[in-house]
Amino acid sequence: MNDDSKNAGRRRFLVGSTSVVGAVGVAGAAVPFVGSWSPSAKARAAGAPVRIDISRLQDGEMLGPIPAWRGRPIFVIKRSAELLSALNEDPGRLTDPDSQEPEQPGYAQNEYRSRTPDVMVLVGLCPHLFCSPTPHIELKPEPFDSQWRGGFFCPCHGSRFDLAGRVYSGSPSSRNMEVPPYSFEGNDVLVIGIDEDNA
Repeated sequence: MNDDSKNAGRRRFLVGSTSVVGAVGVAGAAVPFVGSWSPSAKARAAGAPVRIDISRLQDGEMLGPIPAWRGRPIFVIKRSAELLSALNEDPGRLTDPDSQEPEQPGYAQNEYRSRTPDVMVLVGLCPHLFCSPTPHIELKPEPFDSQWRGGFFCPCHGSRFDLAGRVYSGSPSSRNMEVPPYSFEGNDVLVIGIDEDNA
């Protein structure tokens, strides 16, 4: 056997073995990459629906401790008849009193911005720069508004919202607070993250 045939055999062996090792390496690198397309258990849990017992929530109260959904605080308020009657005393002060923003659920496009008038559910973040507004639920004048009729005040930049999460005209925020997708299981369990209209 001459040297050329020995070298040709070695070349075929080296090319073949290098190709096999390379293919194994590509497959080994692809497995974790493809696996990264599936959300982790932590990510799935972060987006999972949250069930909240509201059976002890009384008129005029906000649920505490504040629950979270997808890493965002959720404000749940039980509005009394007095608080509900104050909602539309002066709609001219509001930027979007009928909540016609297209990304809001259909059940938020009413004067109460809720499925039932008494239970208000909001993402507890100001749409301006995502600070968390402070609840001021009582119907009394406040230092930031002498005509205050209950709602939320963002101490970061001064945005004001009524008890339906509707923004007052002249606030830095130009949008109402977000209403998350939610539904009820019976009368006492609120489910954040499942919109029964689209389930």
